[in-house]
Amino acid sequence: MRANTVHKRAYNRCLAMLAARPPGAWGVSEADLSESLEVSRTTVRAVLSGLAGAGLVGTEGGRRCLLRHPVPDDYFPDIETETVAEAVERKFMQWVLQGDCRPGQTVNTAELARLFGTSTTAVREYLTRFSQVGLLKRRENSGWIFAGVTPDFAAEIYEIREMFELRSARRFVELAPDAPAWAELDAIAGEHRALLAEIDARYRDFSRLDERLHRLIHDASRNRFIRDFYDVISIVFHYHYQWDKSDEKERHRVALLEHLDYIDALRSRDLRLIDQTCRAHLRTARATLLRSIAVGPLGGVPAPGREPEAEADEAHPSAGELFGERNSAGFSPLPARGKAVRGKSL
Repeated sequence: MRANTVHKRAYNRCLAMLAARPPGAWGVSEADLSESLEVSRTTVRAVLSGLAGAGLVGTEGGRRCLLRHPVPDDYFPDIETETVAEAVERKFMQWVLQGDCRPGQTVNTAELARLFGTSTTAVREYLTRFSQVGLLKRRENSGWIFAGVTPDFAAEIYEIREMFELRSARRFVELAPDAPAWAELDAIAGEHRALLAEIDARYRDFSRLDERLHRLIHDASRNRFIRDFYDVISIVFHYHYQWDKSDEKERHRVALLEHLDYIDALRSRDLRLIDQTCRAHLRTARATLLRSIAVGPLGGVPAPGREPEAEADEAHPSAGELFGERNSAGFSPLPARGKAVRGKSL
């Protein structure tokens, strides 16, 4: 990762931390910031210097203090803070979602490298993870073939997604109250409400917001396998969503409301409510995925016995089984049966 990218990422993360604090005394040491931001003290000093230059941080009586909260213009643009791997991921996602990739199509790493403005090595490393789960198949001589997704594959990946997401959600609520992820969650919630207010004109902006929310939750797992697997999840779900345009605006509106329920549950730190809202949203996502596969280029149909909307919750492990029954952190108990969550009965 380039040095200036490390600095900009650390700077943005520090801004997110400051956004969650009240103005006034900020008694944090360089060592504490180095640990929280996962960067060297040299980088921390550069970040603090930048914050002071922007009028965000100053000193009063020899002590560091927060002078004002950051505003959007204080942040470096996302594109300036991404690693090479993240840039390849973003450009590959755009390439796929623009409809340039079809099942059975050859994927040429040299062509993608030229298109993305990066090395063939970076593209090859990114594509390898998809070959490991069968989305891409390696040709004997060179290149790859995009295999596409069958209903059986979708059903299997849904089960893994649910497991990983619930595990990540548990780790998320264990974060410290001043962790940058909470400020990012609030920002994402605000963007959800803004999108809902303009849903008629902006409903196609949902996919990127959906990815940001779920990636934020998966990142809290601090597990490289869960993080890497989310790339596969994102490609599978968002790629196939493009094939089913029926009721697209309404589906995105419902998903936004489900996201807000999920965010509220995370904010409550109520493990059982998190379990319910998460499962409800993922069931909706799975139903949409299977319907999209049925109308897509493969013309698949849901596998026998795999009806997307008919799975009983009893078939899944409970929140207690996944998270443990302990409630020492003060999490609320399971809400009474039938309690409404944003107009839906649980």
